[in-house]
Amino acid sequence: MEVDEETIRNRSTEAVFERGRNYRDEGRIQRLDRFGDLVTATVRGSNRYDVTVEGGGRSLDTRCTCPYDGGDDCKHVVAVLLELVENQPEDECERVESVLDDVSADDLRDFVYDALAENAELREAFLARFGDDHKSVEEYREGIAPLFEKHADPVVYEAIDFSRFFGIAEEYRDRDRYLTAATVYRAVFEEVDEQSNWIDGAYDHYARILQKALDGYVDCILATDPNPDEFDTFASVLEARTSTDPLINNDQFLWALDDLEERYDRSDY
Repeated sequence: MEVDEETIRNRSTEAVFERGRNYRDEGRIQRLDRFGDLVTATVRGSNRYDVTVEGGGRSLDTRCTCPYDGGDDCKHVVAVLLELVENQPEDECERVESVLDDVSADDLRDFVYDALAENAELREAFLARFGDDHKSVEEYREGIAPLFEKHADPVVYEAIDFSRFFGIAEEYRDRDRYLTAATVYRAVFEEVDEQSNWIDGAYDHYARILQKALDGYVDCILATDPNPDEFDTFASVLEARTSTDPLINNDQFLWALDDLEERYDRSDY
């Protein structure tokens, strides 16, 4: 993974950069793993925060579960990036690939079966990539709601990581199952909207999550080339959210609805 100090400085404020460097020097990075272009880490701050770094250079994508509201990288991400400059962890991808070459199909099947039995999130991702069924909006929301309950103390200050659900949506999109992906995006934006009264920190994070889910929903609906009746049904999902409590996110739903309507061509029907 290619990253240098200049890139890190450009991705953070000067104050955040210095605090991130202090975190790194103080040994606050408790775990650092690499698998190809994906690095995951745990950094000790006021709590333990999970950091994800994907790609490298200009395509660098970073995420952290801390409540930092800035539009740039937080100190936990900076600490991890600085560690990568000085000490790249061993790429576990190479070890896994070498072992896979020697594993029989039956042994691999047994391992995958046991891993799926023990890990519900992995099982969900597996079914999204290879299965034909999918959950309803309500079922996905039931999986998202506990994340807010887990982080409420008594309200939510931290930035909850929704990458699991966006990953599932991307799996469906890669298979051209756009309506199924739209179901996941809808579950995310509806649940975040419903829980907005409990959010008292990391506001920029949740605004970005909401927008990402809305953008994904709009793109997937348009990709299905719906007829006017189908389109009106999908648009009504967004329209309903423009006037529901809490009123915090209404503008984002209005913008998404406008975007959907502007990009839909009824003249084809």
